[in-house]
Amino acid sequence: MTGMVHTESAAEQSAHARPAPRAWLVVLAACAGQFLVVLDVSVVNVALPSMRADLGLSATGLQWVLSAYSIAFAGFMLLGGRAADLFGRKRMFLLGLGLFTAASVAGGLAQEGWQLVAGRAVQGLGAAVLAPATLTIVTAAVPAGAARTRAIGTWTAVGAAGGAAGGFVGGVLVDLLSWRWVLLINVPVGVLVLAGAALWLRESRTAAGRRLDLPGAVLVTGGLAAVAYGIVQTEEGGWGSRSTLVPLLGGSVLLAVFVVVEARTAAPLMPLRLFRSRAVSAANVAILLCGSTSFSMWFFMTVYAQNVLGYTPLEAGLALVPSSVSVILGSKLAPRLMPATGARALAVIGAVVAAAGFAWQSTMTADGTFLGTILGPGILMMAGMGLLTTPLATLATSSAPPGEAGLVSGLVNTSRTMGGALGLAVLSTVAASRTDGAADPQALTEGYALAFRTAAGVLLAGALLMLLWLPKRRRAVSPGPAVRAPGTPGRL
Repeated sequence: MTGMVHTESAAEQSAHARPAPRAWLVVLAACAGQFLVVLDVSVVNVALPSMRADLGLSATGLQWVLSAYSIAFAGFMLLGGRAADLFGRKRMFLLGLGLFTAASVAGGLAQEGWQLVAGRAVQGLGAAVLAPATLTIVTAAVPAGAARTRAIGTWTAVGAAGGAAGGFVGGVLVDLLSWRWVLLINVPVGVLVLAGAALWLRESRTAAGRRLDLPGAVLVTGGLAAVAYGIVQTEEGGWGSRSTLVPLLGGSVLLAVFVVVEARTAAPLMPLRLFRSRAVSAANVAILLCGSTSFSMWFFMTVYAQNVLGYTPLEAGLALVPSSVSVILGSKLAPRLMPATGARALAVIGAVVAAAGFAWQSTMTADGTFLGTILGPGILMMAGMGLLTTPLATLATSSAPPGEAGLVSGLVNTSRTMGGALGLAVLSTVAASRTDGAADPQALTEGYALAFRTAAGVLLAGALLMLLWLPKRRRAVSPGPAVRAPGTPGRL
């Protein structure tokens, strides 16, 4: 695929006259933004009971505190990725983070349930603008090769840590302060990251002169949002209800029309030729499958610890700290192993290791111990996830031409987010089918165990898919002028 010619504005040329910031500062700023948006997927879980009591939320309203964020996040991700390519990665990073931080203030100060839900939706929109820019900024700061693989490993580890830390951070804030601080904590952190990004990031963009494909943007955003909404509705109405089927079918139709439009328009939002790359197609499908299990793991482990073993929110968060550490270590170890094993082999190994952890977790009992039903399987599950995510993200992004770097980054994040939403809905339905409405510890444990067994099967299927579909060895792809930072960065 041919990269597009990079053009610079006067402001960008002036920026290039200044000394280039150290690559690690750029990676630090981008990773901090990614940590925030992933953290907010899970941080509110332990705060939901307090939110309900304080704001008088119904069960449906409480569900929408979670769903409003994930729907907006998934629905606008591709649009955010393309906007980063067209209008500037730094500009969209700052815009997304500013919107995310302002929405955190609104949500944290909410006095009515609808205000909280609206704040969460705007948070998701800000995250959708911010998240694609983070990965593109990381790959732009570091030349292709071992250094970029290490940088992507750092980005992966920080993102994984955000999801893993949600339960712990939420538990601490709810126990020591109040539920409002699970949102308000984003404000001082967001302001610091905004300041660092304004100083350290340098503007870059590609595809100058192209217009945003508004019909495509409307279709894909509406389609993804409708599908995400339908998935969320399964929690309340089941898969066969009208409230689930109508948005799922409507969203599927919109996405089908989107594909037709993209095939015919001169400047598509998502050039379909991207999917001719075996690495891009296979890696994104694998990310979706693996994301469907990893997001669910944190939810089910948290509710098992609290609803069955009787842990407090803080104790549940502390119990998952070793799992959080293992996913970070796995993500940082992956770049060191990839030169010897190859990206495909390492991703398959990671999926098999994670599947073994999920299978172990499915042996959980109502009187389980910390060592046997939380610590051991949690470490195995998350170490495997850390090992597989870095090679998959590397395969997907290294195959992208400069003009589509932000779009491919958005696609990676969309695959992971949609996978998480779909997986949680499906596995929650699987667990509910076993409990049949019972809420005693034994019934809950059996439902959770079935969900973990199902997730183990999904991971094994993903490992087989990766073995058959991913390319055997990743060819090094040299970045074009639009994605190479001036100067030679040191080792990350």
